[in-house]
Amino acid sequence: MAAFEVSGGKQLRGEITPQGAKNEALQILCAVLLTPEPVTISNIPDIRDVNKLIELLRDMGVKVGKLATDTYIFQAANVNLDYLDTPEFIAQAGALRGSVMILGPMLGRYGRCQLPKPGGDKIGRRPMDTHFLGLEKLGGKLTLEGKDFYKIKVDGKLTGTHMLLDEASVTGTANILMAAVLAEGTTTIYNAACEPYLQQLCRMLVRMGANIQGIGSNLLTIVGVDSLGGTDHRMLPDMIEIGSFIGLAAMTGSEITIKDCQIPELGLIPDTFRKLGIQLEFRGDDIYIPAQKHYEIATYLDGSILTVSDHTWPGFTPDLLSIVLVVACQAKGTVLIHQKMFESRLFFVDKLIDMGAQIILCDPHRATVIGLDQQKQLHGITMTSPDIRAGVALLIAALSAEGTSTILNVEQIDRGYQFIDQRLNALGADIRRV
Repeated sequence: MAAFEVSGGKQLRGEITPQGAKNEALQILCAVLLTPEPVTISNIPDIRDVNKLIELLRDMGVKVGKLATDTYIFQAANVNLDYLDTPEFIAQAGALRGSVMILGPMLGRYGRCQLPKPGGDKIGRRPMDTHFLGLEKLGGKLTLEGKDFYKIKVDGKLTGTHMLLDEASVTGTANILMAAVLAEGTTTIYNAACEPYLQQLCRMLVRMGANIQGIGSNLLTIVGVDSLGGTDHRMLPDMIEIGSFIGLAAMTGSEITIKDCQIPELGLIPDTFRKLGIQLEFRGDDIYIPAQKHYEIATYLDGSILTVSDHTWPGFTPDLLSIVLVVACQAKGTVLIHQKMFESRLFFVDKLIDMGAQIILCDPHRATVIGLDQQKQLHGITMTSPDIRAGVALLIAALSAEGTSTILNVEQIDRGYQFIDQRLNALGADIRRV
């Protein structure tokens, strides 16, 4: 198990470029299964989860060529359906949460797929009901073998229908969408997710020949086509990395420029950090954060305590609540963090309390942070990264703290952040991988 040794208390300075978006990559890569023609994808992040998904596609029979550091060409002309029955596939797919995204494309193009219960972060219940209920409405027949092996197939072709999703699940919407583009007739998906990553998938599918209306809204209308062709696609920068770097700059009092941010796609992220008192300046498509000795949390107009909560797009992304929470530790003022979607995402705050932060964990979903206003520094401790987002929040805390911190289980961080130690060391951080 790898660890980071972090010497904190250093100001950082310089420019950093976000990686391609992990959450987009997992669905975009699976979309190559929808066509026998070549698909070229660029700005792919070099992180563990994405690399494992590429390896899974290759082992399923997809031809994979690496054209540049972040650019690959895929051709799914000869997918090996028999590979789905092998122990190797079960082990690969079961270790990767993103493997769930093969269900829709495989069912749409080949009429069947199977999947062990996927792995991933331990951040609370993450049911797959939305995926399967939507695919069943299109005509898929689901069977469950044991407690954790799913099989789904269709007799003949999938058939378009109207469906109202019980939750606006991004991956659920993407899976249903990728099946529906090859179904007979028209499918309408109401309460569809509309995150920028899903919009990217829709636009990619349209370039491949799909007929999709309502892109960017919560009502998608898909008229099925007989086949799809190849295309080129460039992924968005990772909005979670961008938000993490904003928080890092504030927490460490650093002057940082985040390059090539695709600012129009960031939604509420910049304004949410501004509510914490963080100064941001847009310079073209770059975000400049000046060094700040103090930042003050806003209140509501009546003077009551600010609440920052997550919501489906265009609300604030749940993946950045951990970053907001840790940044608030050194702000002036108080904020209530309300994590609605996952009941275990706040279970890292005990480490921050051990470092000297003033936090009240109200329940599994809510925490009140009383900012220290830089009057007292956090101090280094030994801690374990429980998941990707909490791990980076703890890394930010360690970089701001006095003394040395040790963060264990950094493989979790590696799953979502590309060479994060090397990239931050280039800004002046002192992170050693041991």
